[in-house]
Amino acid sequence: MLQVPANRWGSNSYSAYQLKIVQEVITLAVFIVFALFYFKVKPAWNHIAAFVCILAAVAFTFLPKK
Repeated sequence: MLQVPANRWGSNSYSAYQLKIVQEVITLAVFIVFALFYFKVKPAWNHIAAFVCILAAVAFTFLPKK
């Protein structure tokens, strides 16, 4: 319900690709917090490494265009 207005407002500043990648990172971050507190499951090293790779994707997305 909140994503459609956010995407419409965000599309003035960011591309659709940038908005989608940010959405995925937010979704995963919320899930990690949920899994930690509700399921009491700690992420393994490979889960942390995968999340770092996704954060790197965000960094690459927001690099200036040449």
